Amino acid sequence: MTPSDPRPLSLADLQSLIETMYSRKDEARGVDGTFMWLMEEIGELAAALRDDTPKTELAAEFADVLAWLATIANVAGVDLQQAVLDKYGNGCPGCGRMVCTCSDADKP
Repeated sequence: MTPSDPRPLSLADLQSLIETMYSRKDEARGVDGTFMWLMEEIGELAAALRDDTPKTELAAEFADVLAWLATIANVAGVDLQQAVLDKYGNGCPGCGRMVCTCSDADKP
């Protein structure tokens, strides 16, 4: 797998990639320490969204957040792909439709 690889990257592929690169460090840090890194990355993403950040830099911040989320899932033993399919694979958890028809008042 390389950055120029045209194949799609599934959530399972992402978790595997992150596990291969960082599992030793991630397991030593644990969920709490890893969560703090995720929060820092979310802060950087929020700042990039507020500023006039170039799209390539903004994309890198999104990638960082997703990678740290995959890291926490790995440490916690959660299969992200299965979790997403279980929760959203049959439609909106609120109304059950593939195109959500819940009122805006029902969604935060």
